[in-house]
Amino acid sequence: MPYHVDTLVVGCGNVLFKDDGFGPMVIHKLEEYFEDKEMPDETMLVDAGTGATHFIFSLPDEKWKKVIVIDVVEFDAEPGTVKVFSPFDMPKGKYENVHTWPVEEPLHELAESCEVVIVGCKPGEITSPDVEMGLTEEVENAIPEAMDIILKEIGAI
Repeated sequence: MPYHVDTLVVGCGNVLFKDDGFGPMVIHKLEEYFEDKEMPDETMLVDAGTGATHFIFSLPDEKWKKVIVIDVVEFDAEPGTVKVFSPFDMPKGKYENVHTWPVEEPLHELAESCEVVIVGCKPGEITSPDVEMGLTEEVENAIPEAMDIILKEIGAI
């Protein structure tokens, strides 16, 4: 299996639709962070882009102990607010993949075999179907907070 590790950190989203690119951008920043630091053993960073459902739900590995999903999540907060969710407290009907399929149920199934942590950021603007790259200022400013949460979750700080 290509993702045969204890901890998988998965950035979800489409960089073509403004804040929807939050997950991939956080993964990119984490990769930069670990350029001159050692990443914890048995940890892998994956920019899943719009293929997150494929990476997470169709390729699960029995070795996984923790899956950390990084994505934008619609919830009652100001844009750029970062919050940690369990798959069981995700806002109903507000967490969907790029094709508007709800992903709560597959996350619940995954949580039966390993710990699932969702690091969600309230988006300011998602431009789909119009292409507009780059994060809004509020969401870009949320990247360090999301990184701190993830680094603690993987035991890097």
